[in-house]
Amino acid sequence: MRPSATKLSCLILPCLLSCASAQNWPCFRGPGSTGVSLEKNLPSHWDQRKNVAWSAPMAGQSWSSPIIWEDRIFLTNAVSDGDGEEVRKGLYFGGERRKPVPFKHRWTVTCLDFDTGEMKWEKLVHEGKPKMPIHIKNSYASETPVTDGKRVYAYFGNLGLFVYDMDGEKLWERRVEPMRTRLGWGSAASPIYHDGRVYIVNDNEEDSYLLALDAQTGKTIWEVDRHEPSNWSTPFIWTTTERTELITPGSRRVRSYDLEGKLLWELKGMSSITIATPYAVGDLLYVTSGYVGDRRKPIYAIRPGAQGDISLESGETSNASIAWSQPRAAPYNPSTIVYEGRLYVLLDRGFLACYDAKTGKQIYKKTRLGAGTGFTASPWAYDGKIFCLDEEGQTEVIEAGNTFKRLHTNPLEELSLATPAIVRGSLFIRTASRLYSIRNSSN
Repeated sequence: MRPSATKLSCLILPCLLSCASAQNWPCFRGPGSTGVSLEKNLPSHWDQRKNVAWSAPMAGQSWSSPIIWEDRIFLTNAVSDGDGEEVRKGLYFGGERRKPVPFKHRWTVTCLDFDTGEMKWEKLVHEGKPKMPIHIKNSYASETPVTDGKRVYAYFGNLGLFVYDMDGEKLWERRVEPMRTRLGWGSAASPIYHDGRVYIVNDNEEDSYLLALDAQTGKTIWEVDRHEPSNWSTPFIWTTTERTELITPGSRRVRSYDLEGKLLWELKGMSSITIATPYAVGDLLYVTSGYVGDRRKPIYAIRPGAQGDISLESGETSNASIAWSQPRAAPYNPSTIVYEGRLYVLLDRGFLACYDAKTGKQIYKKTRLGAGTGFTASPWAYDGKIFCLDEEGQTEVIEAGNTFKRLHTNPLEELSLATPAIVRGSLFIRTASRLYSIRNSSN
């Protein structure tokens, strides 16, 4: 079954603000989905006490990222009544679960105070036993919400989209019927918002679709069937001087649609599992797919204005629409990051590589970061540094530049899979049990 709607309203701003002027962090990976902040005087050193402004307890196992608007931080949670299986760190086979977790869960949306971490409000979205299984390293609250400063939009792939005002009053909801996913791994793709519409990609093993909803009412504007199996990549709104388009990565094909659901272009040649989020810097769109079990792990840099099938022919690394590609360079879970003209690739097994963002030429080959067991969270960048958070809660700090230079490590010593948020002098890192607000003690 497809979603069924209820009501009420809001007008959603696009998550495409300039990183330089952003005062808020309204969506996954922040303004433009790039993971980059141009702020100054952000923290470079921290541990569980050093440069910690506050930390707040987080109940349940949930891997959605925090989002921030003015004095409010929003998070989603899924809290079990029973003890779940302990998460094994690193890459391995055998993490699938064929049956849903047998314990009752409470799905919530939580609002914390930016300055103190104190809870402003928490709302119960749903209570009951999950209907679908998840991978042991996934959670029932892995999709990141979005806010426009007037409303917060919280999406759970097994439940639906739930909309609250900034004070926690529920405005409308759109329930979804949960679908089978590959090997029971569950869902993770966050929704996106643009110009009064909510876009949801639900790629699964039963009935994949792309849905455009009216942000004010939750009613369907249009719906497109997708010939895609399960994917976990958050889509992206790409605005250029030529047009605005909706980029939807997929394992069979990356597809671009106009804002009325018409297919603009498509690209085959991905790996068999697609997780990373696309983003644009300058005049290039970056799309990656890198399942560790495949030889094909491509990075594509795509020019604006493409039409039709833009797939590369055998032996090609570029064409009229693809500025460059690297066929075996992409990470599996993390998204890549472009910073100061270089594209950095954080590989799940703890290596960092660097390429010229305009040409794709390798600047330095993959280099071991440290002793971390694995990397799931996407990297972020500011103040001339690249930050890579491993699953043990250690952040490797690397100097941005043409040579690899490891500066230091910041330990939090707890399971960490969520991608952080950065705004107004503060870095927010979510671990398995806490949300940390990290800022220079002099700020």
